[in-house]
Amino acid sequence: MSEHAFSADERAAVYRAIAERRDMRHFSGGEVAPELLARLLEAAHHAPSVGLMQPWRFIRITRPELRERIHGLVEAERVRTAEALGERSDEFMKLKVEGIRDCAELLVAALMDGREAHVFGRRTLPEMDLASLSCAIQNLWLAARAEGLGMGWVSLFEPEALADLLGMPAGSKPLAVLCLGPVTEFYPAPMLALEGWAEPRPLAELVFENQWGARP
Repeated sequence: MSEHAFSADERAAVYRAIAERRDMRHFSGGEVAPELLARLLEAAHHAPSVGLMQPWRFIRITRPELRERIHGLVEAERVRTAEALGERSDEFMKLKVEGIRDCAELLVAALMDGREAHVFGRRTLPEMDLASLSCAIQNLWLAARAEGLGMGWVSLFEPEALADLLGMPAGSKPLAVLCLGPVTEFYPAPMLALEGWAEPRPLAELVFENQWGARP
């Protein structure tokens, strides 16, 4: 055991937050206290970022009419996605894919503009800015779970339409609509598994050794 390790209880809490994090779609209204929201966003801001570029930008949506317009964008894309799914379209339309109208807080997570100026760690992998923002979202998600709040990541929207709606500058890009707030309960397993849409794959199928496809 490393001398830098957390205590047993602290380690258990970290692993519990990871294991019990869920992509939530069902919210119970309520509110998120300002100091708690600030704490969660600070956790997101502690995420690692390539070249310390910190590409994340968070837009808090507080106007009801704007929340409703975002819901409209998501609903339009939900219908288009169903059409693209073909034979699974009816099954997809029965799924609850967002909690925009019900969650206490709505955030849009976006990539900054002017990212092309950052080449440290991105010369051959420019998508590392997206990876950095994803780490920030995950930090927010885990902190929310530890605080007893649910969070859901909604990606069903046309990025340009959402960027226009939010007055985002050229070169920036919205990546996620984040629903955040109290929930009645957390799903005992991923919702898509509970709904029979997909099954999680075991880790053993996804770990290789030395070469692609070679099992340890």
